[in-house]
Amino acid sequence: MLALRLARGSQSAVQLRRLLVATASAATGFLLLGTLGHALAHQDSAGGSALRLAWCVAPIAATVHFAVTVARTDPGTRPRPGLSAIGLGPARLMAVSAATTALSCTLGSMLALLFFLHLRGDLTGMPFDGDASDFLAADHSLPLPAALTLLTLVPAAASISVALTLRPRDTHRRTRAQAAGARTQAAGTPAQAAGARAQAAGSSAAGAAPVPARGGTPSAPGSAANPPAPTPGTPESPAQDPDDLPSTDPHPLPAPNPTPRDLPWGIAVLAAGLAVEAYASRDTHTPGLTIPGGATGSPAAVLAGWTLTALGLALAGPGLTHLCGRLLQAVRPGALRLLAGRVLMAESTRIGRPLGVVCAVASGAYAMATLYDADDPSLGPLTTLGALVVAGCTVATLLTAAAEARAARADTTAALLRLGAPATTLRTAAAMRAGALLALFAPLTFLIAELAALPLTT
Repeated sequence: MLALRLARGSQSAVQLRRLLVATASAATGFLLLGTLGHALAHQDSAGGSALRLAWCVAPIAATVHFAVTVARTDPGTRPRPGLSAIGLGPARLMAVSAATTALSCTLGSMLALLFFLHLRGDLTGMPFDGDASDFLAADHSLPLPAALTLLTLVPAAASISVALTLRPRDTHRRTRAQAAGARTQAAGTPAQAAGARAQAAGSSAAGAAPVPARGGTPSAPGSAANPPAPTPGTPESPAQDPDDLPSTDPHPLPAPNPTPRDLPWGIAVLAAGLAVEAYASRDTHTPGLTIPGGATGSPAAVLAGWTLTALGLALAGPGLTHLCGRLLQAVRPGALRLLAGRVLMAESTRIGRPLGVVCAVASGAYAMATLYDADDPSLGPLTTLGALVVAGCTVATLLTAAAEARAARADTTAALLRLGAPATTLRTAAAMRAGALLALFAPLTFLIAELAALPLTT
């Protein structure tokens, strides 16, 4: 009930994102039900049905990725001061986010089931003059348990992914450890504390019989003129560096964002994927695999190569975005280039990974367009729907991440405007960031698409 109340009271932009998640879930659920219909109509070819089910992995992954991004940018389930007092701590808010995501995806799955039953003619008769009866197995009874099992894949995967992504980190334990370390550093080691107590005892004993000074005036045993003699076996207490003292600043500066470290791994995985594709095209004894786009009988290792290529681009996306920010600030930068580059470096992790996924999908779409064959029987409405789901979810994920980045730097933008920075400067910096990303990622996507399509065209 709490998830329903929070979902109902959200902003219009948040409601639109959840509606898009439900739409993507509905399209993916319809693809899964279409695979079930193909299996019912072609019970003698289990391999073809299993292959269709394997091709549904890409739409499922794109939908889940989009659902996680929408849940992460939801301001209603973000931890805020005071919510823990009413029982809405980080763990509870994570559970609410997972429940809201499951609710949106379940709504889409139910819509997919209703539309699937409508096209089969199970509700109001056969629509479209029975054109959809061939791939939906209208002449076979639909096993409802199997259909419901397939429809639970997207809500379950999305809610579990949201729970794992938004799980509360163990910040309290680290804070207590840091506080204990600061207290230990301020008090000193136990050996130093024992030495200080022994030194104080020696000073008290020496104070019972003060030594007269040269002028007849006794001097204090602990004064600068007559320092106390150190006790044998007691180490001298060194002067403590002011920099080593614990910080007492009530408003410490936030820690800088770490530099992405996945760029070498991404390049390595990308190179491995291209190598697997090139090797598979030379081996004529490998089993064939029907790939949407007209590449019938292609080696099965090509799919593994494409998967590695997409994974490599996703891993290398944050590092490449960070590199764009550094290049913008090279060679005597002005204030405009410094602002654009710093923003790219700060937001490299947030927008870099969705940008890498978009590049992977774009390279795959280019390869499919190169291999397109209009006479291929494998091309149909379900293939087109799957391509639209993957492309739409990746682009929507990138736009949602960009909106999240803009909201994250809203305070910085407001501070610049208060200092007198013109709005045209901020717009020019945004255009400069977009141009730098396009100048790096567009040729890279085209090159990888050409290399990915080359094994299938030779």
